Amino acid sequence: MKYFQMFCFAFFVFFSSSLKAQEDSVTARLNQSNDWPQLRRYRDQNIKAGLPAANEKRVVFMGNSITDAWINTDPDFFNGKPYLDRGISGQTTPQMLVRFRQDVIDLKPKTVAILAGINDIAENTGPSSLQMIENNLMSMAQLAKANGIKVVFCSVLPARAFPWRPGIDPVQSITELNKWIKNYAQKNDFVYVDYYDAMVDSQKGLPANLSKDGVHPTLEGYRIMEPLVVKGIEKALKHK
Repeated sequence: MKYFQMFCFAFFVFFSSSLKAQEDSVTARLNQSNDWPQLRRYRDQNIKAGLPAANEKRVVFMGNSITDAWINTDPDFFNGKPYLDRGISGQTTPQMLVRFRQDVIDLKPKTVAILAGINDIAENTGPSSLQMIENNLMSMAQLAKANGIKVVFCSVLPARAFPWRPGIDPVQSITELNKWIKNYAQKNDFVYVDYYDAMVDSQKGLPANLSKDGVHPTLEGYRIMEPLVVKGIEKALKHK
């Protein structure tokens, strides 16, 4: 009887632990699926950042994995500066638009640097036309302008292919989207930062020294981008 009781207790402990693990796994999946724009990602950091200090020229970098990885690849670029990285890996422009108020407007920056669109072309959240991408970019810019935030539009980086979407050829779409972004920025008195021309190779992609996978920059790639965006930010801040 004693051994039977011990067996029952051990089985109960094992079953409870297994059930708890399954519940945690289900909860994690539900949390992820129920937070499509990933509003949870920066919620605590936003609270910690608070409002800008007096005379702080805060800049929010809004984007996807290219922005997300930036602060880890080259933390010195952000250290000691009023720069907030709000990139989320894999995101498309509709997701960014949903979280734009929380992760940009409510932080009261002077400027927002927007780098977005490559994942829409890759169809990360489903098929997306260039018009759909453009509409979302326009909405972000209009929201920023309405809240007194200067807009810096950054060109989409060159890419010949997507490792996670081998059937998609992004070259022409990237070219057309960048052309639209540049024209839209000029017509609406926003700043345009051209990463594309500074980084593209003869095959309209990223050279090996600037990217290991053809999409995401290496440290050397970010070092090319940094002075360009700083110049764009300074131009935006000086603009009346």
